Amino acid sequence: MATATETNVLQAQARVVGNKNDARRIRRDGRIPAVLYGAGKEARSVSVDPRQVSRILHSESGYNTIFDLTLDGQHTKAMIIDWQYEPIKGALLHIDLKRIAMDQKLQVNVPIVLKGEAEGVKQQGGILEQVAREVEVECLPGDIPTSIEVDISHLVFGMVMRIADLPRPDKVKFLSDPNRPVAHIISVKEEAAPTPEAVAAEAAAAPAEPEVIKKGKQETTPEEGAEAGAAEKPEKPEKAEKKEKK
Repeated sequence: MATATETNVLQAQARVVGNKNDARRIRRDGRIPAVLYGAGKEARSVSVDPRQVSRILHSESGYNTIFDLTLDGQHTKAMIIDWQYEPIKGALLHIDLKRIAMDQKLQVNVPIVLKGEAEGVKQQGGILEQVAREVEVECLPGDIPTSIEVDISHLVFGMVMRIADLPRPDKVKFLSDPNRPVAHIISVKEEAAPTPEAVAAEAAAAPAEPEVIKKGKQETTPEEGAEAGAAEKPEKPEKAEKKEKK
């Protein structure tokens, strides 16, 4: 586990903005490209050690960690605002850093941590569903909470925990919609197999299939063929009377 000193320091080096090949060269050298901005100062292109960045992101306060950034022999307070990972290997590719003024309020997202076992799970056999995992807050950098912990042991079917129900630390203002759901108890409905009576009723209600008339010559018995031939054979006309001989 990283120590507080390790997670509170990030060393940056100035770099010249180039093309993708220059960015690849920086990564081959064991560093990653980054950009630093904020506090009314010009943006700077820098490179940083990905191991230091990972220690900050995996610390207790995570991406809300405020650390000392050193650049060109100068120190400034900063935060990690955004970061990109390589999709296959998961290596850091790029990060955005922001200078922080400790006397100016920030708007950040803080994780919501549910504590305890809900009564709706323990006694009623339901499943706990966490709808919101973060809450947006506004406060001074030094007052950013690591997380917002809330006890959900009293939660039962029909109850919905909302942002308004979360405990609010001192000097912290919630910006998220107070009516936004945070957690509730749900049940999984299993689809029952149809009964024989239901299957019979469904079959009876189904429309009968129309009779299909086959095309082509159909087979007939000799008797049927004879009768058909007799019926179709035209009657012979009566012979005309012979003319009388003169």
